[in-house]
Amino acid sequence: MKIDIQTPSKSYPVYIGTNVLESLTAHLQTIQYTKLLIITDETVSQLHLEEIINAIPPSYEFFTYIVPSGEKAKQFTIYESCLSYALEQGLDRKSCIIALGGGAVGDLAGFVAATYMRGIPFMQVPTTILAHDSAVGGKTGINHPLGKNMIGSFHQPDAVIYHTEFLRTLPQSEIRSGFAEAVKHALIADSSLLEFLMSNVSDLNTIKDDHLIYFLKRGIEIKADVVSKDERETGIRAFLNFGHTLGHVIESSAGYGKISHGEAVMTGMIYALYLSKEILDLDFNIRDFELWIKDLGYSLEIPIDLEFDKAFTGMTRDKKSFSNKPRFVLLESIGQPVVIELSKEILEKVYVTFLSSTQLKRK
Repeated sequence: MKIDIQTPSKSYPVYIGTNVLESLTAHLQTIQYTKLLIITDETVSQLHLEEIINAIPPSYEFFTYIVPSGEKAKQFTIYESCLSYALEQGLDRKSCIIALGGGAVGDLAGFVAATYMRGIPFMQVPTTILAHDSAVGGKTGINHPLGKNMIGSFHQPDAVIYHTEFLRTLPQSEIRSGFAEAVKHALIADSSLLEFLMSNVSDLNTIKDDHLIYFLKRGIEIKADVVSKDERETGIRAFLNFGHTLGHVIESSAGYGKISHGEAVMTGMIYALYLSKEILDLDFNIRDFELWIKDLGYSLEIPIDLEFDKAFTGMTRDKKSFSNKPRFVLLESIGQPVVIELSKEILEKVYVTFLSSTQLKRK
């Protein structure tokens, strides 16, 4: 299955399915880069690196650089070490970086590619459900202790090879993290997709293959449509950050990697739903949605020290905010998002109600 991504700066294919590594081979035979650098992490290298190496045409000179797993990869020191390794191996402006892993590896490797010699090609080979969102759209970057993804660049890949067989090795926490982004796409763009997910997914361990490919494909299509209209997030692309304003604060407050991205975003989305009901009179049964989410294993945790004032400070650093005034993606209805600047008073009022009514665990 092939999905074509069209953006103002670049067009590229996404290949998705159970047997698409041959598309990687064909792409490499067609383009003929000078050298390849595979950036992957400690976990994925043990599981899938050999399959990628076997898909590389024998004529290629390639190198592999292994980084820490998860958000620990998105540090200044790791970013610098990747650049140093690329220089040591003699990569030039016609070389290509292959990002093999989840969203963290994709963000890091893409940022290395975006900044090495002012930009060289790269490809995304996602190995998680979460990466169906992060691998498409060209956002790359690393974290700063004061905020997630605060240092980065827009740099579109040459291709995305989404071999869904890789997903069979995912632990439960990674499945939850990725599924949260699928739910996000449904909430902001497709009420029928949300109905499908709530009707057909009752256990994240037993998702049918055809259901998995359907919602991954639909999520990529939704993101592709938004990115084609707003590549650099000057307008509607901000809708894709639904749930991320509080979600990123939860991640950084807990310590990157302590709470998964998807778990944090799921909590952030429910907060945004409460805000939507309070401010926009959203007609949606949040309670039923919460019960479904909890039945799927989401704990909806907020760090014990994340009191409102601290959360508010983090929200003012969000990239959608201007002049230290938080701007949230809210829903007028399912599939109808808007961006609204909100006062500290209304955010605090709903935050308190949100914690009380959902009886969230505090850790």
